[in-house]
Amino acid sequence: MAEQMKIYRVTDPEFKPYGRVIPMDASELIDAAKKQEMPVEGSKYEPSLASLEATAAMPWFTDEVYGEMPVQIGLCWGHNRQMNALEWHRDSEINVAVTDFVLILAKLDDLDADGRLDSAKCKMFQVKAGETVEVYATSLHFCPCTTDPAGFSCVVVLPKGTNVPLDKKPADALLFRKNKWLICHESAEGLKSRGVVAGIYGENWSL
Repeated sequence: MAEQMKIYRVTDPEFKPYGRVIPMDASELIDAAKKQEMPVEGSKYEPSLASLEATAAMPWFTDEVYGEMPVQIGLCWGHNRQMNALEWHRDSEINVAVTDFVLILAKLDDLDADGRLDSAKCKMFQVKAGETVEVYATSLHFCPCTTDPAGFSCVVVLPKGTNVPLDKKPADALLFRKNKWLICHESAEGLKSRGVVAGIYGENWSL
């Protein structure tokens, strides 16, 4: 039987090295996100959705959270229950919980000298519907895990252009998309077949 990890809340002190809770009324943004149909299986990610960027949250995130830098508001939603991979950006990522979900996180300085990660260094954090969290640029993260058979939904705010295909082949094998460095678990055959470096060893955590 697979080992189970303790699940903290983002309001617990254990979350402080990884991010912070942002107090805001995200109801308009959440209502817009709920209009996206849930996938029958698997998970989807859209870096930018016009319906979300048309809400009052767009100028607020642009001006107040990202200091007048251009941003995009997208959505990650579906039925994921396993870590499989971890990514990081050069900027913080904002997650708005449309539903409850769990984030599996690690830190950049948790990486071994050879750039690999022992999954025992990861932690799980529950985010409850309605909460908004900032995940720091130094925090490794990936697709949220659902806590409900109906699926999860997470609004994702990032600098504009993040997570879209690269224009040229990078020297860094971990740079997978624009502003997206990615490593996958040794058992994640689908990601490895797409060229993702298998840089995570140990338990492939699941809910």
